Formats: sequence, C-alpha cells, structure tokens
Amino acid sequence: MDNEKTHFGYQSISESEKARRVADVFDSVAQRYDLMNDLMSGGMHRLWKAFTIQRSGIREGSRVLDVAGGTGDLSLAFAKRAGKSGQVWLTDINNAMLARGRDRLLDKGYMLPVAQCDAEKLPFPDDWFDIVTVAFGLRNMTHKELALGEMYRVLRPGGRLLVLEFSKIWKPLAPAYDFYSFKVIPRIGKLVTNDSESYQYLSESIRVHPDQQELKALMEGVGLEGVEYFNMALGVVALHRGFKF
Repeated sequence: MDNEKTHFGYQSISESEKARRVADVFDSVAQRYDLMNDLMSGGMHRLWKAFTIQRSGIREGSRVLDVAGGTGDLSLAFAKRAGKSGQVWLTDINNAMLARGRDRLLDKGYMLPVAQCDAEKLPFPDDWFDIVTVAFGLRNMTHKELALGEMYRVLRPGGRLLVLEFSKIWKPLAPAYDFYSFKVIPRIGKLVTNDSESYQYLSESIRVHPDQQELKALMEGVGLEGVEYFNMALGVVALHRGFKF
C-alpha cells in the first residue's frame, strides 16, 4: 500500500490518491480550460507563452517535446517555427486535455504526434530532443525531481529545458494576489465551469510549489547547467531555463 504523503493543494494525501485527484481536476476543466486561462490572466498567459518560445532557441528542424502540453498552445507555436523538417510532440497524462489539444491542432491544420504519458516515465529515447518544455504542469506532478530528471534524460547535449510556472509574487502584492486567487478565481470557475473546487486546488497548488530559487536548485540537482529564471508579472509567473551539456 502506498503510504507516502504528498501535497494536493493544502491537503496532505497519499501519492497514489494525488494522481487520481489531479486527473479529476483536469477532466472537469478541460473543455473550458482555454477560456478560463484568458479570464484568469486577462489574456497575459499568451504573452508568457510567447516569451517562452522566444527564449527556447526554436528553429527550422528542431525536435521539441511539450510535456503536460494540455490544449496545445505551445505545441502549435513550436510547430509553426520548427517547420516540416522539425518534430513537435504534444504529451499529457490527462486524456481529456490531450484530446482537446489534438483537436485544436487539427483545426489549425497541424497533425502533430501526440502521446498520453506520465512525465515521470517519458516513453522517449535518451538524448533526442533539442527543446523540452513544461508550462503550468510541473506543480501538479507528484515527484517533480523525477519528472525533471526524465526531461533532462531525453534532452540531447546542447539542448534546453524551459519550465513556465506560477511562482512567488513580489511580497508587497501578496495580500491582493491572495484575495484574487482564493476569492475571485473560484467564483469565476463556478460561473464558467460549474466547478469552484478545482480552481481552489489550482490556487492552493501555486502556494506549495517551489519558489524561483528552489526550482532553480531542483533543476540543477538533476544535472541542468546555466539555470536562470525570468520573472513576469512581478513574480506571478517565472520562466526557468537550463541547458544539458
């Protein structure tokens, strides 16, 4: 029996239970996920993702792995730049999110390879991808260091990992941010998706996720070098980038 404990928002639950409960969250929000992202961030998530693309070093012919890629925003942007000679994989552990992403990509005219897989056990060979990205997915993973280690494994020497994730906001703004996160976002979630609890969890999960320096140390701990981070929106979000040499 799995008795190891982990975070599910502010709750402490068994590791085996976390996978199921995270799956329930994303099954619930998949169909309105993109609309909620626009409403919650005021559309700023598009700018954060554009900055990630800019810092990725993507070029014609690049091999890219989008981990926990959800509805495919980053995969689509990468595919446009990698061209026909490139290869962009959209992956997610959640079937509802992955199906939504696949359908959106097909609607845009892109038939990309997709794989439903656990980021802690990626089904790809060593030293294969030029770029690996994970956007707003790492904090939902049970063993972040295992997932980061897998992303490092599949990167080729000279490749780079980019982690776009909510982080620790500039301290003077923390009270206002907390009010928005715990009072406003769940209400929007209730109105749009009829599910306030999932958005309560998502707000809590941000608070128990490693901050900028802690995530930098985790990335260095799996072997990444030259790790740096870029704060956006005063630390609401940070992009971490590290290299495999």
